[in-house]
Amino acid sequence: MRRDDDEPLMDRRIVITGLGVVTSMGWELDTFWDNVTNGRSGIRRIKDAFDPEVHKCQIGAEVIGFDHTPFFENKRDAKRAERFIQFSVSASKMAATHAGLDFTAGDPERAGVFLGTGIGGLKTVEKNQQAYTEGGPGRVSPFAIPMMIGNAAGGIVAMDYDITGPNFCVTSACSTGNHAIGEAWKTIFVGDADVMIAGGSEATITELAYSGFTNMRALSLRNGEPEKASRPFDQDRDGFVMGEGAGVVVLEELEHAKKRGAPILAEVVGYGTSADAFHPTAPHPEGRGASQCMERAMNRARLNPEQISYVNAHGTSTPFGDVAETIAIKNSFGDYAKSGLQVSSTKSMTGHLLGGAGGVEMAICALALRDQIIPPTINLDHPDPECDLDFVPNTARETKVDAVLTNSFGFGGTNASLILSRFDG
Repeated sequence: MRRDDDEPLMDRRIVITGLGVVTSMGWELDTFWDNVTNGRSGIRRIKDAFDPEVHKCQIGAEVIGFDHTPFFENKRDAKRAERFIQFSVSASKMAATHAGLDFTAGDPERAGVFLGTGIGGLKTVEKNQQAYTEGGPGRVSPFAIPMMIGNAAGGIVAMDYDITGPNFCVTSACSTGNHAIGEAWKTIFVGDADVMIAGGSEATITELAYSGFTNMRALSLRNGEPEKASRPFDQDRDGFVMGEGAGVVVLEELEHAKKRGAPILAEVVGYGTSADAFHPTAPHPEGRGASQCMERAMNRARLNPEQISYVNAHGTSTPFGDVAETIAIKNSFGDYAKSGLQVSSTKSMTGHLLGGAGGVEMAICALALRDQIIPPTINLDHPDPECDLDFVPNTARETKVDAVLTNSFGFGGTNASLILSRFDG
């Protein structure tokens, strides 16, 4: 369906009609959501990715037993796909199916794909560097480049569905998923598309990644208690836990969704971005960029802080990051931050999926609005005195949820916040 040139763009509303996730806590949506709302951790000792024995950090939120092949039209693509591509394509197809989309019935120019990744095909880099070292240039796979580049997943989804609208890859560290979804939202808002598949993926449970992040002192070393290792806002936290997988949503212009009778899960009403301009890896200690980001999202949504029911925090379980985000939330929400706002970090269960985190957490927020449930922050046994908000400790909470804000903050000081509201028709 082509847009009528007389259609007022400012009246375009964008809704979520489909969700797809691949995580250590499941990839069937109901199973995943049941695990989240019941506070079950997906973090274990690393089993399939590599032998963790020589590594200081030996735990992760690893996806075990997932079969990606049914989600690929071209079986050669399925066989050659790097792990992050497997996750991203699969989650995209799940989201499209959940939305009931039939791309053959619409205008392919009015649909697009924004799938991001923070790091991309790192395992392919490792394997081919080893092959080069051991055997020279001739040992490097001719498929190495298309396997490692970040935009490969979006290309496969577009080819499988014959989508010819906007298509690019967002790469902004841990903000990737939120940026991809936010930019897709803007694309529909300005009239360049009616339907967008958007989200992020990551597969960095690899030896190189673990070596690098461990030597940065970023990863938790609580190897003896994997399920308790990710503990955002707890005074005993010692770093984040690596996760892998993907989260993808279908965004759709409201009238387009209504005409085809699509299920509407939530409405996306705000998007804000900012930069800390402070440090390559550390957050601004006063949460300056994060505050600015949240406030821009609320301004775009035309919502006051008191109208936000729940914040899905970035909350990675790092000593400095959790404090900085707490300060930022207090700066942005004022007195309401401590008198009514509810905040939780679902990374306590999923681990940190880096570029895939925003998409998974967007799905969580949409389901929280649908079911009027706020997921918990598990392992919050001894709250850090500097993290003094209502972080919904250990048990999900059934309560009225009208609007939610979800944060993603990345290395380089890049920030992205999104706001969803309950669809009111």
